[in-house]
This record gives sequence, structure tokens and C-alpha cells, in this order.
Amino acid sequence: MSAPRDQHFLVDQRAVEKIAGFVDVAGRRVLEIGPGEGVLTRALLDRGANVIAVEIDPALVEDLEATFADEIEEGRLEIIEGDAQKVDLPPFDIVVANLPYSVSSKITFRLLEIGFEVAVLMYQKEFAQRMIAPPGTSNVGRLSVMVQTYASVKPLLELSPNAFHPKPQVWSWVVRLLPHEPPHPIADRKVYADAVRVLFSYRRKTVRKGLRSGKDTFPPEVIERAIADLPDDLLQRRPEDLTLEEFALIANRLAGCRG
Repeated sequence: MSAPRDQHFLVDQRAVEKIAGFVDVAGRRVLEIGPGEGVLTRALLDRGANVIAVEIDPALVEDLEATFADEIEEGRLEIIEGDAQKVDLPPFDIVVANLPYSVSSKITFRLLEIGFEVAVLMYQKEFAQRMIAPPGTSNVGRLSVMVQTYASVKPLLELSPNAFHPKPQVWSWVVRLLPHEPPHPIADRKVYADAVRVLFSYRRKTVRKGLRSGKDTFPPEVIERAIADLPDDLLQRRPEDLTLEEFALIANRLAGCRG
């Protein structure tokens, strides 16, 4: 069977066993996004997980329902046909998934918003490296800031294109995400997300100019009040040089000036 969209099926069985074993899933409700042909699904079920598998491709859903008919009947597997970016998700504890590369960012943000105990997720290597990029480095961006604000990230496994069929053009990383409270107080999480997005949309501009370019997101008077209340040395820097604490400071000023 050919892979739909940008999905690459994991065929390295040793990698499958490692991924399924990174977290104890016995008796837990495990969300799997993009189960494909079900090799990771099988490994999770074999370890005692109760799996919720979300698959967008109708043909794959049909095959999965046939392959796992017994597990579905026993209530150990629920298959949901739909887009994991949008579909309603039942409660889950843990996430284990080989995410389609093109939607990695949106699904990761959605998972962080919903909440989970721990996630073991596969990403394109360069994407995962951006997740862990520290401030002041060329790789840092919106993804780095948002993920590190709400979770710790630990690389677990690197996979070559040979581990997949069809072979992708890139290497992959499996990482563990462990949610935590933001390291600095955030007054309004939506304002924080909007502020980070605006600033990195204009990452070559200073913070002052970047904020002023975000008038479609924040009213100009709010932006100007926030700028007047922020340290000048901060306003002269670029987003990639800011710490998480400084992003929180900017967002909290914006949130306060809205009122």
C-alpha cells in the first residue's frame, strides 16, 4: 500500500518496539495519531495499552478495522476517522505517535493546549532540533518558545530514512514531551501565544518594530501602551535573543494594557 499524503510508514520493527516501550502504557489510554498500517498500534496493544487511533485516510481506517476487529470488539482499541488537527478527541493520558511532518506543528500546539501526562512523538529531525533550540541561536523560533514554555523536551531516538517506507528525504527524531507549568507567570495564554507569533512573524525586526507590525492582532493603542511600559534595551533586541521570561513580560504588558 502506498502512503497517503506525507505519511511514511515505520517498518523498522526494532524502532517500533523501542518507541512503544519508552513509556509504561499498560492500562493507560494512549492516543496514537496517524497509525498508518498499525505496526505501532499493535506494539502498544501488546503492552496493555487502551489505544485511541486517529487516522485521516478512509482506506487505512478500513484496513485497520479489519486487522484489529477483535481488539475493537474487546474495547481495547477505538479508531477515529478524521483530521487530528480538528477532530473531537476523547480523554487520553499519554500520546505515542509518528506524526505526519506537514502537520507536526499544529498538532503539537493542539496537544499542549489539551494536556497530557507524557508524549513520545516522532518528528522530522530539523523540526525537533528547533523545538529544543535555546534563545540566541539561529534555530530558535515560535515553536521553540511555545514548546519550552509548556513542556520539557528530550530526544530519545534518531532514525534514518531506511526505517520507513516510502523513505523520506530526511532523518527523524523521536522525542519525549513532559508538560510543566510555565517557568514564569503568564497572565493570558492566548495573548502570550499571539505575542510570540507576532514577534517571530517579524523576526528580523526589533521587538519594538515587530510589535508595531502586529496591529492586526493587537489594537495600536494597546501596542503603544505596552511599548511605553517595557525596558528600552528589550525593545531594541530581536525575538531570537529573548528569554522565556522576557516573552512573558511582553505578553503580560500587552494583556494588562488591553484592560
